[in-house]
Amino acid sequence: MPLDGAGGAVAGFLAYAALAVVALRAVLSYKSVAHAARRLWRWADEWAQAYQYYEVPRLVGGGDAAENPLFRKAAAYMSSLPSLDDADAACVLSSATKSNDFSLQLGPGHTAHDAFLGARLAWTNGGTATKDGLCSERLVLRVRRHDRTRVLRPYLQHVESVADEMELRRRDLRLYANTGSDAARWASAPFTHPATLDTVAMDPELKTRVRADLESFLKGRAYYHRLGRVWRRSYLLYGPHGTGKSTFAAAMARFLGYDVYDIDLSRAGSDDLRAMLLATAPRSLILVEDLDRYLRGGDGETSAARAARVLGFMDGLSSCCGEERVMVFTMSGGKEGVDPAVLRPGRLDVHIHFTMCDFEGFKALASNYLGLKDHKLYPQVEEGFHAGARLSPAELGEIMLANRGSPSRALRTVINALQHVAAPPARTSSAARPPRLSSRLSGHLDESNTASSESNAAASLSPGTGGGFGKDAPMREIKKLYGLIKIRSRKEGGVVPVDDTASANGRGSDASTEKDR
Repeated sequence: MPLDGAGGAVAGFLAYAALAVVALRAVLSYKSVAHAARRLWRWADEWAQAYQYYEVPRLVGGGDAAENPLFRKAAAYMSSLPSLDDADAACVLSSATKSNDFSLQLGPGHTAHDAFLGARLAWTNGGTATKDGLCSERLVLRVRRHDRTRVLRPYLQHVESVADEMELRRRDLRLYANTGSDAARWASAPFTHPATLDTVAMDPELKTRVRADLESFLKGRAYYHRLGRVWRRSYLLYGPHGTGKSTFAAAMARFLGYDVYDIDLSRAGSDDLRAMLLATAPRSLILVEDLDRYLRGGDGETSAARAARVLGFMDGLSSCCGEERVMVFTMSGGKEGVDPAVLRPGRLDVHIHFTMCDFEGFKALASNYLGLKDHKLYPQVEEGFHAGARLSPAELGEIMLANRGSPSRALRTVINALQHVAAPPARTSSAARPPRLSSRLSGHLDESNTASSESNAAASLSPGTGGGFGKDAPMREIKKLYGLIKIRSRKEGGVVPVDDTASANGRGSDASTEKDR
């Protein structure tokens, strides 16, 4: 009896253990159970409904068959469906021209589901069918009978529209320039600039607003037409050389998926400008650099004549022959001295001020170039910027690029460069004041810059000019403040000696570099 009791206990334990394992497996595989339940419900629902089926063959015609454009567009559209990720089978394809560009295609005999205007639709890869001696791939669209009249035609139009948008965004962009004697003839080359809005060093809030403005423009065809306005947007990028204006224009083109037409105004007369505009294609970014330099006049031509030519180029009738264009103008100085008629909304809708770097801009560049979030030399770099020294993003980027293998050496070189930059004068024009990296977006997105000041300084930031010393600050007080900052930094051990023999590209002593590491 004791043996029989022990055997029963062991058998009971094993039974409970088996039940526990089964329960654990059921809990761990609840997704599989839910997937099976969804498939069962879908099968029951499909069995109870009446459907209409539409075949989309790849080839149409008899012996001299041609490709059906709808097949290509439907295949591209299906690759964007979220339900394709849940399909039982899918083919993974890669691009022949672009690396890391993968797409999914529906496997033969399998189905992907979609929804449109409250109706449920499904695409099935019908494989290969033979009809009239013609072997052709085909896609099958399934629609409920009571929905087919309401949604079929709008849905197919939606499929074509989405496929066209995807094709335009995936195509290779090109750069056009008026380099020849015939201004209406464009020379082109592949546009391979790698800049994107994500990699551009800019104030994050400003970048978000620019991105939102571009997205709103892309979706604004019906809105612009309802207003009776040409579907076009214009931007002014202004600021000192080396602040990233051209790079930002390239990032805009890549974000929009537009070709770039780089126009040199000095190479063309007024008639040539009209011919060039008529020769540009829709969905293009038209770039005009150094607008202020062109407006100053030269070659026996007055500035008024050049301004009149630019005004006709911006919003004349010839500029309206074509839609979905973005016009970008750059200026290397401030807006002072430029005819207000050129700067008004409608000709230049959005103004973005690109400025020299302050400490916040330096940290953004250091994060991009060196992968640094913080460093023990940051206080010394901050002291240099607080003393009034400014460097352009291009200068800082070159220093960090040349010293990317040693962040400490890169920061020492930045400190050395800041120490050699003279303190800004008390009275400067708004174009020459040392501005900040954080740009200002104006136009319909205009925002006022908040004036900020140091507690012990009689200096303030001027709204709209990117920042700088106030006009009424005495030179004597500024020099005194600068000297006090240097003395306090030395007393607190804040200034790290920098080898004066170090070259401009940051090749300092190996010993100090190893020590900072």
